[in-house]
Amino acid sequence: MTPFAGDDPAQRASDADRDRVAGMLGEALATGRLTSTEHADRLDAAYAAVTLGDLVPLTTDLPVGARAAANPTAEKQQVAAVFSKVIRRGRWVAGRHTELRSTFGALIVDLSDAVIPGREVTLELNSLCGKLIVTVPHDAHVIDEGSALFAKRAVTGGKEGDGPLIRITGRATFGKIVVYRKPSP
Repeated sequence: MTPFAGDDPAQRASDADRDRVAGMLGEALATGRLTSTEHADRLDAAYAAVTLGDLVPLTTDLPVGARAAANPTAEKQQVAAVFSKVIRRGRWVAGRHTELRSTFGALIVDLSDAVIPGREVTLELNSLCGKLIVTVPHDAHVIDEGSALFAKRAVTGGKEGDGPLIRITGRATFGKIVVYRKPSP
């Protein structure tokens, strides 16, 4: 069974088809079924795919459950620190839309080792009387679309390489939001 069962392999692949395979590959990396090199190679092939037939070989050696559908939690994630300090780092699967919220607390999130499902993710950063610090991969393209009210908001933007597009939204109110790049290896 493939993620495109019943579809013609000669049919042109859509962006959604490529993103679905990218999510499957991200889940396989997170569970240890693929090495980071295999993941990078397959991810490049997924985004270069023209037809559904080009995508099928990228997931055929993964378990049926992993091929049938991407991890639903990869679509939306939420991490919050309310009157507390929360640190999220290491290998974890970020959502395509991830809300990070700090309310009278501190939230520190490192995306440099996270599995990013697809070429674009949205980080909704909301800080109310709190502190939110986010580290993005060194090659990420960061676009800041957020706002601040009586707050500090510092986002390192621009394009460093061919990494993922990270769109920053949300609002800092009487708080602090800092987004910076991990130094190049």
